[in-house]
Amino acid sequence: MVRDVMRQLPDLVFSISHTTRQPRNKEKNGVNYHFVSPDVFVELRDQKPSGFLEWAEVHGNFYGTSKDEVERQQSAGHDVILDIDVQGAEQVMAKASPVTIFIAPPSIQELERRLRGRNTEDDATVTLRMQNAQKEMEAAVMYDYLIVNDVLEEAIECLKSIIIAERCRCQKNTLGQGL
Repeated sequence: MVRDVMRQLPDLVFSISHTTRQPRNKEKNGVNYHFVSPDVFVELRDQKPSGFLEWAEVHGNFYGTSKDEVERQQSAGHDVILDIDVQGAEQVMAKASPVTIFIAPPSIQELERRLRGRNTEDDATVTLRMQNAQKEMEAAVMYDYLIVNDVLEEAIECLKSIIIAERCRCQKNTLGQGL
């Protein structure tokens, strides 16, 4: 979804998270994630001021978003998309006023079918992810928007529409400052 919308909208960038998990098939360091050791992750996390805008332990691995990278992209005039879990979103919402979008599967059964169809995790990992997904779905009410990713093309259009609408908000639109 995000890749398609990024191709269609200018000045939209994706924040590449840091993680301690192992790369999956075809994932590349610095493209999909910054793959780091647990020691490097903790060193980045504990930097003063904080090296991460948000971080969390998810499915037994650490994930975090570089604060410096997000600020650099925003300073360059880009809107930055973060692909983060509920724990990370709560941290960002406590520090800033982001536009939040919860992407949900059409059903929990469909989510499990999709996870198993990827063949990237063993049964124990899929089971853990499904347990976490049940809990995360309850947090959807905290978000500004909800997109149900049932028909991919429709979900892409919803995401694109949200971004366009948010860019048109008066408080973000510099053209309206003198009115």
